[in-house]
Amino acid sequence: MVRIRVLVVDDHRIFAESLAAALAAEPDVDVAAAGSGPAALRCLERAASEGRRFDVLLVDADLGGHAPGARPAAVPVRDGNEDGLVDGISLVAGVRSGQPSVRTVVLAEKDDPRRAALALGAGASGWVAKDCSLSRLLSVIRGVLRDETHLPPALLTGVLRELTAARKHRTESERLVESLTPREREVLRCMVAGLGRKAVAERLYLSPHTVRTHMQNVLGKLGVHSTLAAVALARRAGVGPADLTGDVVERGGQLA
Repeated sequence: MVRIRVLVVDDHRIFAESLAAALAAEPDVDVAAAGSGPAALRCLERAASEGRRFDVLLVDADLGGHAPGARPAAVPVRDGNEDGLVDGISLVAGVRSGQPSVRTVVLAEKDDPRRAALALGAGASGWVAKDCSLSRLLSVIRGVLRDETHLPPALLTGVLRELTAARKHRTESERLVESLTPREREVLRCMVAGLGRKAVAERLYLSPHTVRTHMQNVLGKLGVHSTLAAVALARRAGVGPADLTGDVVERGGQLA
C-alpha cells in the first residue's frame, strides 16, 4: 500500500491535533502536525534530508494571526527564530519554491475569493473549508496528488475574477519596473531583500546620498510613496530579492 505523508500546519493546537488524529486513522495516511510556519519549514527540511518527504501540506489560511496576502513577501526564517512569522500564503509560496513536489491545501474558516486567489497564485492546489467532512478532505488530499485543483464551486466565479484582476495589476507592475534603469533595478532588488540605504550603499559601492537618490527615483517611477509599496509592486512584477550570499557586486558600472 502506497502511504500518503501529510503535515498539518495550524497554530490552534486542539484543531491541529484533532485533525491529525482523524487523518492518522486512515490506513494509508501518515500524519504529523506543526504549530507555526517556522516549525513547518523545519519539519519539511528535516523530512527531506532523511529521504521521507511529505506529500501534502494542510495549511491554516490564518496562520500566525495575519490575513494571507497582508504583507508583500514572506518573512525569512533565520537561525530557528520561532518569532519569524510566516503567514499561510507566504508558507505556501515558500514550499512551492523550495519543495515543488509537495502539494499544499489551504484550510479556511470561511470562503473568500480574494484570499483563495492569493493561495492559488502562491502555488496552492486546493482551498477547503475547515468545517468540511473528513471524507471531503481526504478526497481533496488524494485529488491534489493526481495534480487536480480543488475549489468550492461557489468560489469559482469570484476566484476567476480575482485572478484576472491580479494579472492586469501584474502587467502594469511589469511595465513600471521596465521603466527603471539597470542601476535602479538593482537598488529595487536590494529593497526587496530588506536592505536599508546604508547596506545598499555598501553592497553596490555607492555613497548613501547616491543610494537615496536612486531610491527616490525608484519610488517616483513606480508611482508609490513608500519602500513597502515599492516592494509589493516589485513582487507583483516578479522581481526577486538581491542574492545576499554571492560576492558579485557592481562597481563603476562593471561586474566585479
